[in-house]
Amino acid sequence: MKPSIPKGTRDFSPTEIANRNYIFNTIKAAFETFGFQPIETPSFENSSTLMGKYGDEGDRLIFKILNSGDFLAKADEKLLSEKASLQVTSQISEKALRYDLTVPFARYVVQHQNEITFPFKRYQIQPVWRADRPQKGRFREFYQCDADVVGSKSLWQEVEFIQLYDTVFSKLSLAGTTIKINNRKILSGIAEVIGAKDKLIDFTVALDKLDKIGKEGVVKEMISKGITEDAIEKVSPLFDFSGSNQDKISSLENMLQASEEGLKGVEELRFVCNTVEELGLQTASLEVDVTLARGLNYYTGAIFEVAAPKEVKMGSIGGGGRYDDLTGIFGMPDVSGVGISFGLDRIYLVLEELGLFKAVELPKPKVLFVNFGAAEALFSMKAIAALRKNNIKSELYPDDAKMKKQMNYANKREIEFVVIVGSQEIEKNEFTLKNMKSGEQDTCSISELVAKLSS
Repeated sequence: MKPSIPKGTRDFSPTEIANRNYIFNTIKAAFETFGFQPIETPSFENSSTLMGKYGDEGDRLIFKILNSGDFLAKADEKLLSEKASLQVTSQISEKALRYDLTVPFARYVVQHQNEITFPFKRYQIQPVWRADRPQKGRFREFYQCDADVVGSKSLWQEVEFIQLYDTVFSKLSLAGTTIKINNRKILSGIAEVIGAKDKLIDFTVALDKLDKIGKEGVVKEMISKGITEDAIEKVSPLFDFSGSNQDKISSLENMLQASEEGLKGVEELRFVCNTVEELGLQTASLEVDVTLARGLNYYTGAIFEVAAPKEVKMGSIGGGGRYDDLTGIFGMPDVSGVGISFGLDRIYLVLEELGLFKAVELPKPKVLFVNFGAAEALFSMKAIAALRKNNIKSELYPDDAKMKKQMNYANKREIEFVVIVGSQEIEKNEFTLKNMKSGEQDTCSISELVAKLSS
């Protein structure tokens, strides 16, 4: 049977790893320039940490891990016979693969609160897992690159995150990205003024799908969730909102006169947009998108989503927002946070499609020692040890194969120098160094070899 890997996962070649590292290093450098510190959390968490934090849709996409040993031993036989899978799951699975990095971060903050200096600025670059339907740009295992600040309600953080997105995409030469922004308080205000306050989650989850299923699909989903046609009629102007950011903010202000929370959201949105406009962006643009909801329960203020350049058909390549009480779910109330995430895998596909990867040099030795047999290999290994002490990447061809085969190996890996050691070289305690580009050969001592390869 031919070996395979699970759907939604991938193998990566050395070139792909080098390209990914180029993105990782660019993002990491920007994170540290903006003052963020790195942390890591386990790949799996207790199910109780994750479940119920992402809404019903998110909960369904969490990979559960079966308890070790006889996982059915504690399962209720009646529930098993009734095939009550949702109730049985909690009895046979106590752990789950992390769905994102934000909820584990909230758990980390609560657990380590006495060691942390607030406001705490952290970044985290690790894989996450989602039991999603694989498609272009959507995988079941993928990396997230997150930056968050907890312990400050200042809107300057939102401004900085927009600048951070802009900095990273500028460094990657990715022009034409659009940073979309909305505010969850505005969505709550709209739900309030149309009389659907009790349906806020259903309303926002449906609205968030506008670009995927269109106005008709959104209306159909809202009706199926019990939102009245009269309420949908009141909200219909949102489907065709246009004009500048200032125009949209003014329209929202007029629409939300009856909602205190909605007007608070408008005020926050205006501050962020005005400030960013005054400071300016390098390559990205900022756009108010009133349909943006990022259907996750924990956002309470600003919401961000980054769209790739229009010439590339791709979903969002980043997103995030403000969460005023995420740590409250773990018993630490009133710790405000805001954060963003970079979708590494989608960014990779965008850069690849636009031909924006710089020529990457794969890890390789600077010099290869040809292997003519046991005595020559031992003599070569002593020299290799001296070279490596001087941080010169060196390698011995492992087999005493034909010279042509060894030279072909050096050429295919684009190794710059080859050292030839035969009985004559051993006798004289010297080395023959060949430049693979020019074809020039020199005989030298070990100290001369180190000097030549160091320059």
